[in-house]
Amino acid sequence: MDEDVPVEDLLTADALTADVLAEDLRQSIGELVRAVRAVDTMPPGEAAVLGFLDRGGPLTTADLAQRRGVTHQSAAKSVKDLVGGGLARTEPHPGDGRKLLVHITDAGRARLRRERERRARTLNAAIRDTCGPEERRQLRECVALLSRLTAYLTGK
Repeated sequence: MDEDVPVEDLLTADALTADVLAEDLRQSIGELVRAVRAVDTMPPGEAAVLGFLDRGGPLTTADLAQRRGVTHQSAAKSVKDLVGGGLARTEPHPGDGRKLLVHITDAGRARLRRERERRARTLNAAIRDTCGPEERRQLRECVALLSRLTAYLTGK
């Protein structure tokens, strides 16, 4: 440690560096997600609803709105469009007849799989075209770190 620099200044510098890292990471990941999603062929809200249904099973529109962080009306529009396109279906909620459970259909699952495959191909091509073997190894290590950060932030 540099004896000429007060400890308080070093701690402040470390905090600023951490803040910059956090903001750089947030911005970079956001841009990456948007770039990969640019190849999507379905609206983001619909893809998000199908993803939640695929991962978590049937949900109410209210549950979907809460998980997506959108209004009930926005989630209801996505559900209506998905049902109209045969990608989702509804059935009465077994515990509350006033509610409907939204289910992903086989067609919805197939569509979601195609969207995910398209995203993966796009990202794979970018990795292949821009990264050498050592950089690909570093990216592989970063995936574990990002997964750990996500688990911490989501409590999972």
